[in-house]
Amino acid sequence: MKGFNETKYKVLSEESIVPEKNIISPAPNQFSHQIVRLCPYYFNKYEQTRPPDGKLKKGAKVTLLVYEGGDYCRVADKRGLYIEVLYKDIAKL
Repeated sequence: MKGFNETKYKVLSEESIVPEKNIISPAPNQFSHQIVRLCPYYFNKYEQTRPPDGKLKKGAKVTLLVYEGGDYCRVADKRGLYIEVLYKDIAKL
């Protein structure tokens, strides 16, 4: 039809969907830490055999929710993503 642009659709893979258990609602509005460098994150436990589920930008604010010692901790960002990151990639605000 004249005056209309054809829309191109792209079907996303199932891996692109955020698991329901990794969404906190409502999302935090107070934060305890900040990301100190470009930081990969994982929805589940870190596995060297697969790429990260995403990355947080340097300066992103997060709330530290779980840290039991070791290399990784669990945080929530402003979108409500409940994710695992390297503990050394966060610093107290």
